[in-house]
Amino acid sequence: MNATATAINQLPVVVIGAGPTGLAAAAHLVDRGLEPLVLEAGPAAGAAVREWSHVRLFSAWGEVIDPVAEKLLAPTGWVKPDAGTYPTGGDWAADYLQPLADVFGDRIRLGARVTGVSRTGRDRVVDADREQQPFAVHIRHGDGREERILARAVIDASGTWSTPSPAGADGLPALGERAAADRVSYRVPDLKDPAVRARYAGKRTAVIGSGASAFTALASLAGLATSEDGSGTRAAWILRRSISGATFGGGSADQLPARGALGLAAKAAVDEGYADAVTGFRTDAIDRDGGRLVLVAEDGRRLDPVDEVIVLTGFRPDLTFLDELRLGLDDRLQAPVELAPLIDPNQHSCGTVYPHGVNELSHPEPGVYLVGMKSYGRAPSFLALTGYEQVRSVVAAIAGDRESAERVELVLPETGVCGGAGLFDQPADTTTDGDGCCATPTALQIGVGAPAASGGC
Repeated sequence: MNATATAINQLPVVVIGAGPTGLAAAAHLVDRGLEPLVLEAGPAAGAAVREWSHVRLFSAWGEVIDPVAEKLLAPTGWVKPDAGTYPTGGDWAADYLQPLADVFGDRIRLGARVTGVSRTGRDRVVDADREQQPFAVHIRHGDGREERILARAVIDASGTWSTPSPAGADGLPALGERAAADRVSYRVPDLKDPAVRARYAGKRTAVIGSGASAFTALASLAGLATSEDGSGTRAAWILRRSISGATFGGGSADQLPARGALGLAAKAAVDEGYADAVTGFRTDAIDRDGGRLVLVAEDGRRLDPVDEVIVLTGFRPDLTFLDELRLGLDDRLQAPVELAPLIDPNQHSCGTVYPHGVNELSHPEPGVYLVGMKSYGRAPSFLALTGYEQVRSVVAAIAGDRESAERVELVLPETGVCGGAGLFDQPADTTTDGDGCCATPTALQIGVGAPAASGGC
């Protein structure tokens, strides 16, 4: 190893984001004798998780704790929560993420937003000696101060929380969406907050989306409608596709029972009249009608006026600060090209993700990795243990242990909903009843020595 390589290997590995996957990456780095430097844009570790502190995870405690992180926590007197109980986002942050962050001390810098990553002295065009240069990570601190840090490798675990997808069915904000910002939210409402509760109580709210977040919002609004102060609360559930047997998720067949229960709760909200399902509606515009809003579809349909709109159409990665790196990303999902076919929502909705690690997460630019939810680009349904396995593999590769890096082990539950998401204009499919892959779901155990339990968030 030459002197330049030796000097680079003495630099820290920069981890972007102090969320569950980023902190797990730091734990694996410490376990391997490598020095992490975790840069978190928010004011606390798990800042994004804290923003949905009121939402309960559909995975139990035993499924959202990284085993190497647990090993680091043990000497501190940390008490592991009951593995079979289900934390809220607030519980996850307070009882696991914050204690883990405390272990790392000043290896975590808060209020440090990464604004750019490149090779020192090389923009993305320059080939000469590129791989022999350390990474240059540019940071803007909360006080406006700028800093540049050199790194031997970069693990981007910044997630997608800060970039929710818009209401517009074409991937762009619907006409009028920005102008209606005072009535449009992109988060599951916390109805225990008096101000938030007052915003939705007795009102008609459009909920746009078809995933777990939409299910949670519909169930919450239905619960508000049955309360003393919620009389008159109603929801319009806006779906871009028709309702089929897969619409409400895996239900009782889901091997993550809490996730299945979300879909059943959303179905109950519709069946009991607290939410009206509007199918095949692809939002084109949000018009003002006095003090209310009217959603307009691409086919010209106009819905009855609503008071509020909750847009829960997924998230997308912020790639702007990685623009000077040579990334290999799928042109649809914005996920690493080798990973994209495994997670394509047009093909997969079962948790049937093939085990993956450094081979699927590598880019033409050696030494940079997108992990966690960000690695999935625009694909949904990321599980925490998937992220933990990703960073185990990536960190092993950074440490030079290629054999361990490529020995990927993963267990994922099936959702009980099989097949892809389908085309938006595809006719409703029939439900599976007694046969097919959903009749008797089993855990997928893939890889050597796969653990016995699974989970995620």
